[in-house]
This record gives sequence, structure tokens and C-alpha cells, in this order.
Amino acid sequence: MGLALASLVHSMSRDPRKLRVFGQADALIIAVYRVTAAFPADERYVLQAQIRRAAISAATNIVEGCARRTTREYVQFLNVANGSTAEARYLVNVAHRLGFV
Repeated sequence: MGLALASLVHSMSRDPRKLRVFGQADALIIAVYRVTAAFPADERYVLQAQIRRAAISAATNIVEGCARRTTREYVQFLNVANGSTAEARYLVNVAHRLGFV
């Protein structure tokens, strides 16, 4: 690939809507909001908020990564999104063990 073409490819923004993983992350947000809506009031600013933040972080990091110019930055944001998904999964498991889900 020529230098000019490589530069153009790396400067183009990726479309997160074309990524299956983004669709899954977006669906996770909706599912998390629905499930956590029934949490006890005293968990509203603790576990409920943390689960929601983790789910939102997963999707938004994919979107932000897609807007980055280099593949290295793109992959870095996808890794952060993966970490946020793992955090959400763990917190949902905790909520399940506590009987909230």
C-alpha cells in the first residue's frame, strides 16, 4: 500500500454501527438499564450506578476508538471496552448473588 493510501486509510473514521461487538455493547446498555431499574433504592447510587457506568463505558469506548486515527489507539480503546464489559459482567453476577437480579 502506498504511503498516501495508508495515510488516508488511517485517517478515516471507522463506523461503530458496522461492528457486531458495538451492537452487542449497545444492547447491553438497554438490558442493564431494564434489569437495574428494580434495584433497591439504597443501591441506586452504588451497585446500580456502577453497573450502568460499566455498560455505558463499553459502548462509548468502542465509539471513541472508532474515531481514533491510528490502529494502535483503536485497539487500545477496544481493550478498554473489553475491560468495561468484564466489569459489568462481574457486577451483574454480584447483584445476582445478592438477589437483586
